[in-house]
Amino acid sequence: MIKLVDSLTRNLTDRPARGYALSEMTDSTAHGRGGKRERLVASAGDLLHRNGVAATTLAQVAEAADVPPGNVYYYFKTKDDLVRAVVDARSDQVRAMLDSLGTRRGPAARLKALAHQWVDMRELVARYGCPFGTLVAELDRRDDGLDRHAAKPIELILDWAEGQFREMGRSDGRELAVSFFASVQGGALLANALRDPEIMTGHVRHLERWLDTLR
Repeated sequence: MIKLVDSLTRNLTDRPARGYALSEMTDSTAHGRGGKRERLVASAGDLLHRNGVAATTLAQVAEAADVPPGNVYYYFKTKDDLVRAVVDARSDQVRAMLDSLGTRRGPAARLKALAHQWVDMRELVARYGCPFGTLVAELDRRDDGLDRHAAKPIELILDWAEGQFREMGRSDGRELAVSFFASVQGGALLANALRDPEIMTGHVRHLERWLDTLR
């Protein structure tokens, strides 16, 4: 998992709570080897982020997961089935991460901790883009349900962020949640386009200042 370079300079109360981190989402070794299905899903998540859906083959996923190629079809009949499984796993991981932020002392601190998840994986973001945004963008032109399914982790984050803004007393919580996540995605897009991970760091600092104005 990518470590945040300046984490030692922040107070412990400003770090993400112990629990799942988004930077583990594209690390197929982050949670140990597990069973064959779990290994396939973890390896697929990593390869889909790094190579994209079109360029990733089931044979590549099998090799990365150390699973015989013929065994892949026991768990996933098609590549689309595997992509759906990756989205479902990411959704579960997002829920766990958001739950872990509940120990923060207030909604603004929770939102800041969420934004810092993208700073933690800024090197990956700069090289391959946001794992949520890139997958949704790649599947956007499809109209078979997989395009909407890919947005599930984003919807979870938006719903959670809306709740945090409403806890801050904002009646426009949904609009603020959309602005918050759109800002994160914009920073990720620029960091990726310019191959500069520190754009993500600076952008999150700006988001923190914006959040402070809302309290």
